[in-house]
Amino acid sequence: MSLTRDLGQFVSDLSPNRIPQEAARIARTGFIDCIGVMFAGRAEEPTRLLREVLQPSPGLATLYFSEQTAGAPEAAWINGVAAHALDYDDVALRGHPSTVLVPAILAEAETLDVSGRDMVAAYIAGYEVWAELGRRESGYHHGKGWHPTGIFGAIGAAAACAYLRRLDPARTAQALALGASQSAGLMANFGTMTKPFHAGRAAHSGVMAARLAAAGFTASEDALEHPQGFLAAVSPEGHVDRASKAEGLGETWRILTLGLSIKKYPTCYCTHRAIDGMLDLAREHDVKPSDVAAVTVTLSENYATILRNHTPQTGLAAKFSIEFVMACALVVRRVGLLELTDEFVQRPDIQALIPRVSVVVSHEPDPASPGAALADQVTIRLNSGDVLEGERVHRARGHADRPLAEQDLFAKFEDCLTVGRSIVPPQTMFQRLVGMEQSSARSLTTLH
Repeated sequence: MSLTRDLGQFVSDLSPNRIPQEAARIARTGFIDCIGVMFAGRAEEPTRLLREVLQPSPGLATLYFSEQTAGAPEAAWINGVAAHALDYDDVALRGHPSTVLVPAILAEAETLDVSGRDMVAAYIAGYEVWAELGRRESGYHHGKGWHPTGIFGAIGAAAACAYLRRLDPARTAQALALGASQSAGLMANFGTMTKPFHAGRAAHSGVMAARLAAAGFTASEDALEHPQGFLAAVSPEGHVDRASKAEGLGETWRILTLGLSIKKYPTCYCTHRAIDGMLDLAREHDVKPSDVAAVTVTLSENYATILRNHTPQTGLAAKFSIEFVMACALVVRRVGLLELTDEFVQRPDIQALIPRVSVVVSHEPDPASPGAALADQVTIRLNSGDVLEGERVHRARGHADRPLAEQDLFAKFEDCLTVGRSIVPPQTMFQRLVGMEQSSARSLTTLH
């Protein structure tokens, strides 16, 4: 069998009864975190503009937990943009899996009115397919200009939606191949509305891929592994495993070994280790912004390239600025949603600190995190001449190896629902999602 067909067989055969409890818990965390940030992002400009341009007709799927509805493809698209609009969603598999998988699953699950148990299984189907494709590539997709969320997400979402539609192995393989031909997303568009568009478009592509496959739309059964297929096309250097069998699917669960990293800060994940370092250093030494002559941040060349906005003037641009997050952490001792506004970014005290931040590139790679340095570090030189050297931070708070406690996960969720002006109380919605496997898709999205 080919890789594409092997993956189709795995998704089609997947049963909720075979899924480890811990894998299901991680998937539920993905739903909780993604739905929280979707609430927070539903009034953002990218979300609003896309909805206005699409002008979707009413349908069976809800738009960002509101009274508005749309067909599943449009709902997945708009909700995916909302979930990624603030860049506050979880991280894994070199990208942002939940911001693609959850909107696609929610939209199609509401349409079909499937159980929460099946939604969790669909998430794991999408995650495992995404992980299997990612493990075959040793290169760094970001360095080539690919946004992994967009290129892998369309295939992962196709797997999830194929599972929900109970497609047979052959049609599931067709869905994966259709998803592969819709893969897209360029790094050059980071710091603009197009980055969240990548996530929404991937969710939409997954819904459409499964629906087209169900209708008999054809695609190549070797679209993933063919010499001119997905893996070869997106490979940064061509050193990709297209030949080996997909062994261990359904036995070795990559969601258990790789997990999800939950963001504590609504900025590019490349900034998080440095933010932790700056907050710890500033609090330990009670550093005042007026005392600071210079800040040096040590991180990888890849991270430095991604964090391209050196003199940001908007909240959107500031998400990809190491200079801004260092200034923000120094001035207000936090980096949260309230700080990612144009008005805050343009504050004179923030703008005054930004030029004092510089980057030193580390050439010591982290073998567990492609593109990252082994550790990030912040150093502050004071006006007095004293130098404060922070700890080397290997894993950000919220990383899969350093997970948030449930109360911290809820605190973020509550903050997001408050910003998003949720009608449903945060505690009610949180508990509903914790117990989602005992509910139906439509009961999860009810506003009562």
